[in-house]
Amino acid sequence: MTLKELRERKRVALKAARDICAVAEGEDRGLSAEEREKVKGYAEEAASYDAKIKEAQADDDLKRQILDMGFGMDLDEPKADGQGAEPKGGTLGERFVNSDEWKGWIERFPGGRVPEGAKGLMSPPVEFKDLLTGSDDESAGAFVQTDYTGVYEPLGRYPLSVLGLVQRRSTTSDLVEFVRQTTKVQEAAPTAESNVTTYSGASGEVEGAKPEGATAFEKVTEAVKTIAVWLPATKRALSDAAQIRGLIDQELRDDLAEELEDQLLNGNGTGENFTGIMNTSGVLTEAWDTDILTTARKAITTLEVTGLAQPTAWVVHPSDWETIDLLQDSNGQYYWGGPLGQGRKTLWGIPVVTSHAMDEGEALLGDWRKAILWDRERATIQVSDSHEDFFIRNMVAILAEMRAAFGVIRPSGFIVVALESGS
Repeated sequence: MTLKELRERKRVALKAARDICAVAEGEDRGLSAEEREKVKGYAEEAASYDAKIKEAQADDDLKRQILDMGFGMDLDEPKADGQGAEPKGGTLGERFVNSDEWKGWIERFPGGRVPEGAKGLMSPPVEFKDLLTGSDDESAGAFVQTDYTGVYEPLGRYPLSVLGLVQRRSTTSDLVEFVRQTTKVQEAAPTAESNVTTYSGASGEVEGAKPEGATAFEKVTEAVKTIAVWLPATKRALSDAAQIRGLIDQELRDDLAEELEDQLLNGNGTGENFTGIMNTSGVLTEAWDTDILTTARKAITTLEVTGLAQPTAWVVHPSDWETIDLLQDSNGQYYWGGPLGQGRKTLWGIPVVTSHAMDEGEALLGDWRKAILWDRERATIQVSDSHEDFFIRNMVAILAEMRAAFGVIRPSGFIVVALESGS
């Protein structure tokens, strides 16, 4: 079994376990005995692949090591003319059209002629081992190499945190729908037992009719949106420095993740933007009151009483968390223990995560189980020369994209809290 297959089986097992847990969490309940056994089984199955994955990775590393040791050498035995050997003699063009690679490719077309309307054609490469890049065959210019240190220092990116708070589901459609309650039943009342078979309203009669309840719902539809970014690169750069491909891939994926985090909070809902939590209708607000700690505590009460939700986390900008961290009492003592008393970040007992996507001067408190990200297509990387004139310029476009939908299933489960006077 290949490394890719092993990783895929582990992923499938973990996803199955996660989906069961997500269902229970979405219904605000614990796991049933049957669900618990299934989750345990999937977890054990996923763990069983770890040793096999490490072994397959070691095999791949060994293969790459052997290939690197033989780089620039012809390890095959010399081939006789006419048995797949590189074509000899004649001009470069003659040697190209007489090569086995070209002949095998051109024979795919009727009569060996490429149709005029054919598009997206690409022949296999033909190697010419005696073709040097110096001024002549005696030139050593092609073999002069820069001493590359291998040191790479990225500019750095913001740490991500919001994505770890919301629920993650998957979808195979371009639209997701969910039902949101808009009016809850509030008509329950103590009811006396009837003492008449036909109620007329006369003195002493008890009707005994139970009050009728009323509720209302709305159907919400969220469209799957695409987040994408691409970079141009030369084929030579990718071939001469294989690590460049990995670095570019990571940069593109990190850029997608940064944009996704910003969309979850601040998407304005227009065009291809998500409707982020901060712009979702029905989200509660808490105005500034006296100081940060007082306002924050009142926001918890508002969320519990008005929103009927139990908060699971705060999201604040790092600068605002610094302000909170440095708060002192009248004796100059830090409320949070100062530089030597740091532990898990909490505010009034509720976990805090910092995010650069959160605007300064405001905090977001909520039950983060009430926000769901549906994955349609996880982040993928593709490389192609089918962009403008990239093919003839030996360039490629490296594209990263993901597709997902996002929705807040209960807006009143979140509250925007002012951390400054007048905000």
